[in-house]
Amino acid sequence: MKNINNHPYHLVDYSPWPLTGSIGAMTMTSGMVLWFQKSEMYLLMLGMLINLLTMFQWWRDIVREGTFQGKHTNKVVKGLKLGMILFIVSEVFFFISFFWGFFHSSLSPSIEIGMTWPPKGIKTFNPMEVPLMNTMILLCSGISVTWAHHSIMNKNHSQTLQGLIVTVILGILFTMLQAYEYMEASFCISDSVYGSTFYMATGFHGLHVIIGTTFLMVCLLRHMMFHFSNIHHFGFEAAAWYWHFVDVVWIFLYISIYWWGS
Repeated sequence: MKNINNHPYHLVDYSPWPLTGSIGAMTMTSGMVLWFQKSEMYLLMLGMLINLLTMFQWWRDIVREGTFQGKHTNKVVKGLKLGMILFIVSEVFFFISFFWGFFHSSLSPSIEIGMTWPPKGIKTFNPMEVPLMNTMILLCSGISVTWAHHSIMNKNHSQTLQGLIVTVILGILFTMLQAYEYMEASFCISDSVYGSTFYMATGFHGLHVIIGTTFLMVCLLRHMMFHFSNIHHFGFEAAAWYWHFVDVVWIFLYISIYWWGS
């Protein structure tokens, strides 16, 4: 007998993906410990594989529910928007902790680091070189993702496609330049509190750029398969919000750590 809901809410079906995601996360973190201590990567690779398979299948199920089964009603999308906003707020406080650690040490450097900032022996990056280039790349990617968003609202499929392609390319370029910068660095994460705060803040931001680029790549594939319309495209909208958040965090990182902190 056909079940007809008399409410607009989405009562989710049983799913194995939260369980497999938890197992993957535990396996990956255990594998990181093994990698750090014994330089063995097999457990880390297994954990990453479990996580990637979980992400793919969980994302597939949500796309299926929202696009083909019609379960993402206006009421459900309103809840998803609120959830995304709260998630981004939690991410803001996550980065505030890194800025707090940085300013705590830089505004009042302790005697252990010579009462000077940056600590003696640390050769900082020139903020007018690769960091400035990365800033311009991220600012341009914010423009291109906004272009794509306005195009999708105006039913312009080709310009949305172009905007998303440009944004994804800029995200990948940013990650490549960040990796190049790390390889060229004269200090590492264990070089006093400067190395710790620098790599924790910029490293986690780089991880968020990779996540945001993946998010936008999925949106690009979905757009190519005509999953979005001008009134039903929250998956893309959430990716755009996340990308703007990543942009704003980088501006604060550039001003405080690269420019003022050097």
